[in-house]
Amino acid sequence: MKRFSFSLQLLLGLVAGVALGFAARTWDVTWLTETLTRVGQIFVQLLKLAVPPLVFTAVLVSVANLRNVSGAARLAGKTLFWFLATGLVAVVVGIALGLVINPGQGVTLDTGAAKAPEHAGTWLDFVTGILPTNIVTAFTEMNVLQIVFLGAVLGAAALAAGEKAEPFLGLARSVLELVQKALWWVIRLAPIGTAGLIGKAVSTYGWDLLAPLAKFSAGVYIGCFVVLLAVYPALLALWGKVSPVAFFRNAWPAIELAFVSRSSVGTLPLTQRVTIERNGVDRDYAAFAVPFGATTKMDGCASIYPALAAIFVAQVFGVQLGVGDYLLIAFVSVIGSAATAGLTGATVMLTLTLSTLGLPLEGVGLLLAIDPILDMIRTATNVTGQMVVPVLVARSEGRLDTAVFNAPPQSLDDAPAPRVPQPALA
Repeated sequence: MKRFSFSLQLLLGLVAGVALGFAARTWDVTWLTETLTRVGQIFVQLLKLAVPPLVFTAVLVSVANLRNVSGAARLAGKTLFWFLATGLVAVVVGIALGLVINPGQGVTLDTGAAKAPEHAGTWLDFVTGILPTNIVTAFTEMNVLQIVFLGAVLGAAALAAGEKAEPFLGLARSVLELVQKALWWVIRLAPIGTAGLIGKAVSTYGWDLLAPLAKFSAGVYIGCFVVLLAVYPALLALWGKVSPVAFFRNAWPAIELAFVSRSSVGTLPLTQRVTIERNGVDRDYAAFAVPFGATTKMDGCASIYPALAAIFVAQVFGVQLGVGDYLLIAFVSVIGSAATAGLTGATVMLTLTLSTLGLPLEGVGLLLAIDPILDMIRTATNVTGQMVVPVLVARSEGRLDTAVFNAPPQSLDDAPAPRVPQPALA
């Protein structure tokens, strides 16, 4: 009997999770809700466990292998440009949508009961999110942006040291292969983890919670769908000269896992594998772009969501926003998104936006109850953008294997192939 593909297994896990979650909520089956919650938590913990060594060794080895990559500075510049450009487009979509639907207009909520979060995002977070104060803490607290920084610095040092650094690089390459192998065993459990994660969400959150914030919730989903199904396909077709349909067909497993896991970092291993093995992006370049994107490229969490949320909070608290405020939202979203990497998800980005605009931070408390539901589509948007940009840059630099991109999607059922240093490309 032919076994199900990995993508189909993920889909079956999602369907099973919805069914189990619906049953748990309808008949108030407490033990089932608790079981689904625990299964989802264990899966995400296993994913995150391998992220620090994976990111560190992948970035370190990739930087050290720059001797095999021509035009590295140009690649980095183009990647950063597209990160900023697509982030700007996403925040404009969020602002425009907010002005059209007025998400906070007519909403009656007890603003007096709302509490400001214990930690508000600041511009200092932007700096401290990059520069570690303690190497051990960067790993134990899984501060991915700091881990990327450390890996890049050591990789550059190894590159400068030349042959003397080869024993160290050999160890780093071995650790990278071991982590990838072990992590693939975890990813093969994704269908079970998917059932737990989506089942818990369905069981825990119902329409009674969403109803007061229905317009805002719909706005977040609509904004993300506009970016996912209009902006990204247009960029792929017009600038990348590749098929958007083929891209989404190839990228679907990572998008689906991002939706249910709500973690760009937790999805990183699958995102990187899909980008290389299905979308045909050069392996050495993808090792830079994907980890960097997983920490800073957040069109859902750092662009669409804070724009809509800021407009929502302003309307609920009766604060009038002007053109300058909207420009400030765009600036904060595009430049400040890296601050989210060192802390916790979109909440930090939202507090940074609200504090910069002078809006009440208590507004964050109004949205925390439904944040898990919104985080699903936000994270799916984040991860999709993290794959779109490498495709666009690789295509423009002749580092995209169009035969791989256009071929039927490669099976993800087997462990990833060992990493082989690639020769320089013309």
